This record gives sequence, structure tokens and C-alpha cells, in this order.
Amino acid sequence: MDTALSGRTALVTGAASGIGEAVARSFAAQGAHVIVADLDGSAAEAVAADIGGEAWQVDLSDPDAIAARQVDVDILVNNAGIQVVSPLEEFDPARFRLMLGIMVEAPFLLIRAALPGMYERGWGRVVNISSVHGIRASAFKSAYVTAKHGLEGLSKVTALEGAGHGVTSNCINPGYVATPLVEKQIADQARVHGIPESEVVEKVMLAHNPIKRMVATEDVASLASWLVGPHASMVTGASYTMDGGWSAQ
Repeated sequence: MDTALSGRTALVTGAASGIGEAVARSFAAQGAHVIVADLDGSAAEAVAADIGGEAWQVDLSDPDAIAARQVDVDILVNNAGIQVVSPLEEFDPARFRLMLGIMVEAPFLLIRAALPGMYERGWGRVVNISSVHGIRASAFKSAYVTAKHGLEGLSKVTALEGAGHGVTSNCINPGYVATPLVEKQIADQARVHGIPESEVVEKVMLAHNPIKRMVATEDVASLASWLVGPHASMVTGASYTMDGGWSAQ
């Protein structure tokens, strides 16, 4: 059994499915106690029970819900997110605020809550699941691109402030990952681009990719595991692309 994370406690948001679930399972397999945080409480309970962790049903758009829980963890993975595909002039301002709340304000609040304990112990790892959209833009994704660019900045500031306390902070920047979040975009992408749903993956999602396939959740989890492991203590303030070559162009 891999015991690289034995004795560590990790909080992973959006961990009931997709990337978050893969990360939670990877960390647990290495001996970490994992808090599976998700809006879907029953799904979070199922994953937590399967990996020997604990579930936290939480609405990350509600700052009071975050403040109600003590966040004393060694590892924090900010993964939760939602997507809306819409032209700017039609984008619902309330949805824009909601998305920034979940993907920028909530990570800020969780980092803010976790840092004192990390500083006291002289060790901490923050991993922010950003996106290729943290360093590139796509049409019709104003809120998502804005949020991921904001998360990149927050991660770098965390890296600078945490450097003297044994705390690192990094971003992982995948392209399209085979997750429910991506699958839910297909109909909207077809609508805004005026193409059939059957053509969305090839003509929109993988159009920029030299490698013509989606990222596997397990690959993202593998990189997250390395970033919190024993060989990445000098890696901080970085953004690791995993986008099939999209951002190389």
C-alpha cells in the first residue's frame, strides 16, 4: 500500500464525481483521510464511504456555509465548478456572480480558513483545478474564463505568502476532461455554434487539440497526487497544462 499521504487530511471540493472524485480516490489510496465536499450530499456520502473518508454537503456559493465549518486540513483541492455557455449580451448577471462565487470566492475563503493550521504545522498543499481557460479564452464562456483567470491569480498570491511557511500552491490546467460537467455543455455548445450535437466534440471541444482526445480524470488526479507528494516541495506558483497541446499554439 502507498503511504505517501499517511497522516494527512485532505479536503477536495466537487469530489462526488469527475475530477474531484478521481483526486479523492487517489489521495485515499495513498493513505490520506479525505473530506469529500459536494453540493450533492448523497453522492458525497457514497464516495466517502467507499474510500473511508467523510462527506461534507456544502453549497459553495454560500459564504456562511463555508464559515460554519472548521477547515483544518493539510491539503486543499479547489475543484468545484459549474459551466454556462452563452453570448456575453445574453449572459445572466446572476449566473455570472454565482460562478465567480463558486470558483473564486469559495477557494479564497477555504484557503483563508486552511492557512493558519498549515502555517502552524509548517506544511500545506493547495491545488487549484483551473483549466486551459485559466490561460486562454474561448467565446461564449465569459464567466468561466474570468473565474479561472482569477483562480490563477489567487493561487500565485497563496504561493508567495505561503512560501516561508512550508505551503505550496499550484494550478492544474486541463483541456476538456471526460466528466459530467463537460457532457452537459454539448447541447449549449451546439446551440451557440449552430451545429449538431454530434459534431460538438470534434469541431468545438477538440478543435484546438493536436492530441484529439479528452483528458482522463485519472491523469489529472495523478498530477494532483504528485503536487502534494514528497518530490514537489519546490514547485509553487506554477500552472501545469494538461491540454493535449492546445496552449502550445
